[in-house]
Amino acid sequence: MSNRPVVIRGAGEMASGTAHRLLGAGFAVVMSELPRPLAVRRQVSFAQAVFCGEHTVEGVKGSRVKNWEQARKVLQRGEIAVFPHPLAGRDLEGLKPRALVDATLAKKNTGTFKDEAPVVIGLGPGFSAPDEVHAVIETQRGHHLGRIYYQGQARPNTGQPGLIAGYSSERVMRAPAGGQFNSYREIGEWVEKGQEVGCIGKAYPVMAPLSGVIRGLLFPGLQVEKGVKLGDIDPRGCREYCFTISDKARSIGGAVLEALMYLEGKNHG
Repeated sequence: MSNRPVVIRGAGEMASGTAHRLLGAGFAVVMSELPRPLAVRRQVSFAQAVFCGEHTVEGVKGSRVKNWEQARKVLQRGEIAVFPHPLAGRDLEGLKPRALVDATLAKKNTGTFKDEAPVVIGLGPGFSAPDEVHAVIETQRGHHLGRIYYQGQARPNTGQPGLIAGYSSERVMRAPAGGQFNSYREIGEWVEKGQEVGCIGKAYPVMAPLSGVIRGLLFPGLQVEKGVKLGDIDPRGCREYCFTISDKARSIGGAVLEALMYLEGKNHG
């Protein structure tokens, strides 16, 4: 395949599932994240490389890079290059991406348009095809998850997390106030309902909303605003799920791969 990379904006759970799928299909992948990512499912997110320098998800390593020279070396090793800052303008032009995927899941278009790469794909609501991007991927759980829209938009954001073992918003931990998040537990640990998982500052404890395994938890030490998602509990209690790519992320990654190959074939046809 061409050595021109696919650039993915965002390196959270869905972005990482997509990156993993694309790399497995032979594409070079470059990701961009915020300097202090708010990814919760860190064990399956290449955003963790921003904090740790490198991070491996199901056998695939992502490495933090500062510039294109470092990124090129990482790609030559068959790894994913993760920039700890957004890629746009001259940075993006220098990479000459074969495709651009907006996987920030911001629920709105924050500035991604189809003139930035030969193929531009948006995940979730906020994008319109074909006027803004070439394709939109449905990210809402249910019958249409992973559907590709070459014309139109994904379904509007419901504001409700997906159901797991009958629980939706009940399994999510959110910041009771603004401040620094400190955690006492680790991803993969079992907690009982009402058990303290962490705190905001010294005055606001964060309690487990139900019993189960901590599936996701924000990186400790981050400054957060009130209401920000800090983590989630999986009531199914299977620790393995915390460290493996989810069915949702795999579905979305497969849809991105299909759309990318279709659009590239159409461009070259």
